[in-house]
Amino acid sequence: MKAWQIVSDGGVDALNLADVATPEPGPGEVRVKIAASSINFRDLMTIKDPKARNLPYPRIPNSDGAGTITAVGAGVTKLKVGDRVASCFFQDWPAGPCSVDVMNSALGGALDGVLAEEVVLKAGGVIPVPAHFSLEQAATLPCAALTAWHALAEVAAVKAGETVLLLGTGGVSIFALQFAKIMGARVILTSSSDEKLERARAMGADETVNYRSTPDWQDAVLDLTGGVGADTTVEVGGAGTLARSIAATRVGGSIGLIGVLTGGEINPTLIMRKSLKVQGIYVGSSKMFADMNAAISLHRLEPVIDQTFAFDDAKSAYRAMEAAGHFGKIVITA
Repeated sequence: MKAWQIVSDGGVDALNLADVATPEPGPGEVRVKIAASSINFRDLMTIKDPKARNLPYPRIPNSDGAGTITAVGAGVTKLKVGDRVASCFFQDWPAGPCSVDVMNSALGGALDGVLAEEVVLKAGGVIPVPAHFSLEQAATLPCAALTAWHALAEVAAVKAGETVLLLGTGGVSIFALQFAKIMGARVILTSSSDEKLERARAMGADETVNYRSTPDWQDAVLDLTGGVGADTTVEVGGAGTLARSIAATRVGGSIGLIGVLTGGEINPTLIMRKSLKVQGIYVGSSKMFADMNAAISLHRLEPVIDQTFAFDDAKSAYRAMEAAGHFGKIVITA
């Protein structure tokens, strides 16, 4: 079978499409024929800078995949051949708080990822996909969707009528828009593109701010909230945007700290003065995944897939991620 591999620190152009042996599941494992894999910014950064993550070579990239079980190992009783499943980003996080052991079970980093024709995963490291989803849609869930759900449902516990601030229109932010609306929240969303802002409004965003034409976008958010600020902010920019997110969030509000898209430094003083809850979010547990899927199924939500690339053209998919022009998710299909 074929698998894409990181074999050096040469970046996207150095990815290698290799012929490897088809893996066999051991006790407590399943083999999955991957139909689709979606890309996260983290996957691109892993390929571009594997040395920073101390990755051994070769390493199969990507955490997010969906497909059909083709074999089950000894002791697996709740899954069978033919089941449609998605990978869990962390293979060893059933529930509870994150831990070092959890972090050491990340696909496409600590462990081989899913950008291969078939992969072996732990039985507890896969989850049934929503019945109304295609496998391409299901492949978008493991990282971006679950991260957004963790921030809004678990950390912020968003209530109807509250205001949620979202930055940009990547995978996490667009899923957060969908989740916030089914929670009954008011959404303010930023982007540098008027076209993307229009699309976001069509999906339910209540107010939008173009941060290119309004560089002090935190002031615009305060104006839109009567000077109070957002109840919850899903912060995907990192240090380069965090100061503005802090300013745009109300006293006693919540910030889900997720992204590292922009560099910079942050003075923590205002976090203290505003009594903010700033929580680092690193995807989520299998229990959170199941809860999220229940909400997705109930509300018949569908992911926004911006572009789809063939398996053999995976390098182009990463280049599209690097160009940062997408709205929603980028998917590689088998």
